[in-house]
Amino acid sequence: MGVLYDYFHAPDHTTATDQAIGPGGDWLRGSSLEDVGADWIDAKGLDPDVVLAQLVAFAEGVRLADQQDAPELVWPEPPYPQAGSDDPDSPWNTGLILQQLPDRWRDLLATLPEDAVPMVAAQWFEIEEVDFADYLHVKDTVETFMALASRARAAGAHVYCRCCL
Repeated sequence: MGVLYDYFHAPDHTTATDQAIGPGGDWLRGSSLEDVGADWIDAKGLDPDVVLAQLVAFAEGVRLADQQDAPELVWPEPPYPQAGSDDPDSPWNTGLILQQLPDRWRDLLATLPEDAVPMVAAQWFEIEEVDFADYLHVKDTVETFMALASRARAAGAHVYCRCCL
């Protein structure tokens, strides 16, 4: 099984943590994003740090290396574990990570002109990190991210990504 990525929007870190991890970060009491009524998308292997960052770079018309911002780790919170730590009660051993995407990324995707989508999708289709089924799949995925970003922006919310290892 691969790494799963779920993207959703929430008004703040506390709400995002409660929805994606569990109440107060209690991963043992957590439930699905669907069960808590979150507006979310299942993005399978589309990680925020490399794959989604490339989509944003293409939408902005810059190289990935020129990106000025990156997703922020929300959960687990520091302190980071010591190398070789195998504490079963550590949140670092849950396989869950929660990140907030930069609001600039949300705004860029929310306002991407429709006539730019074909070129952005064509560029994203060519990245080596993901084996998209075909161009139409890529275009649909771009539009799905645009729609989520637009809904988040309209709600005055942030976009988060829950990673499940």
